Amino acid sequence: MATPYTSPVPSGTVVTGDAVVLDVQIAQLPVRALGALIDVTVMFLGYILGVVLWAMTLSEFDSALSGAVLIIYTVLVIVGYPVVFEVATRGRSLGKMAMGLRVVAEDGGPERFRQALFRALASVVEIWSFAGGPAVICSLVSAKGKRIGDVFAGTLVISERGPKLGPPPTMPPGLQWWAESLQLSGLRTEQVELARQFLNRAPQLEPALRDQMAYRIAGEVSAQISPPPPPGAPPQFVLAAVLAERHRRELARLAPSATVASQVQPPSPPLPPAPYWGPPQNQASQGPPPPAPPQDHSGFAPPT
Repeated sequence: MATPYTSPVPSGTVVTGDAVVLDVQIAQLPVRALGALIDVTVMFLGYILGVVLWAMTLSEFDSALSGAVLIIYTVLVIVGYPVVFEVATRGRSLGKMAMGLRVVAEDGGPERFRQALFRALASVVEIWSFAGGPAVICSLVSAKGKRIGDVFAGTLVISERGPKLGPPPTMPPGLQWWAESLQLSGLRTEQVELARQFLNRAPQLEPALRDQMAYRIAGEVSAQISPPPPPGAPPQFVLAAVLAERHRRELARLAPSATVASQVQPPSPPLPPAPYWGPPQNQASQGPPPPAPPQDHSGFAPPT
């Protein structure tokens, strides 16, 4: 029997450093640790080279000036390296480039200079002073894999090499008027991800399991939105309408005037009888449709 699909790593909807709305994968701790190891190696080699050059000039300057130069150079290597690279490359250091990672703001924008500076200053304590122990513990506890620097800076690290996700579902005909009036503030990211995964995998599921999951997921989603779905609306259409409208609003947030103008369309035709996860069937060969089962309080007709 087919089983529902669950993502192996956390995921969410954010805007990458290039200001593109995408469903992305939160970077896993082992990948982040390997990227950090690459950065530490580069910083260590650069520091050793600088110390060798500094030692060659000890005889030319007094000890106070030489000590000040060494302190400034140490700060530049530990703090300046991540700040300069992440600001210049929009959230990527050499280690993150190698591992396909990027730092983005939690509010959906590219990493800012202030955030890169906060992360670099926090790394002095959580990574350099305590050998990365606090960073690992915080990442394991955080649902989004954040270290202490990410918590204070308001950032998160995403993986740009995660599995490519399909485009959002199209708006089902006949539900656009309802979707445009929805209040989606109560909808959680986990529910959106579950609905998206279900619609992508629905054609591969057995019909009985597919219908069961459709009614259950649509019921959970409809409990968090307002107004409720129109009576008799198929659950797969409801999920598709919610995801399509949510994606449209994300795009409208980036370009409000252009997107809103492009969304003005004539009234949609009535709902077609074909299921969302499959092509229309030959209605002539199927005979008259069976009588509709009784409706429940959520507006859906659960399978018998």
